[in-house]
Amino acid sequence: RRNGIIKKAREISILCESHVSVVIFSSSGKMSEYCSPSTTLPKILERYQTNSGEKLWDAKHESLSVEIERIKKENDNMQIELRHLKGEDLNSLYPKELIPIEEALQIRLTSVREKQMEIW
Repeated sequence: RRNGIIKKAREISILCESHVSVVIFSSSGKMSEYCSPSTTLPKILERYQTNSGEKLWDAKHESLSVEIERIKKENDNMQIELRHLKGEDLNSLYPKELIPIEEALQIRLTSVREKQMEIW
């Protein structure tokens, strides 16, 4: 039956030149979906929200979305900082930006040497 519904959604999309999206969850939790080739599910949901006036995302979801974006940016910044500490992409830095990196490396070098002395 699920395949039949998805087949009908494809036919409607082609015959009526319309944007169709179908999401089916079985009783076991398995998900099946179909979306017209010329669109995406988020675009269809956005159009639905605009045309119906119903808000699909409440304030909680919006704040979570903002938090996810903030964490992604923080992660990107940490990745850049890690590359700098590895000595990569240093040409893009100004001399003042190199000073904290140098100091951090000096501290780590001292720590490594102290650990070596303990072992020997």
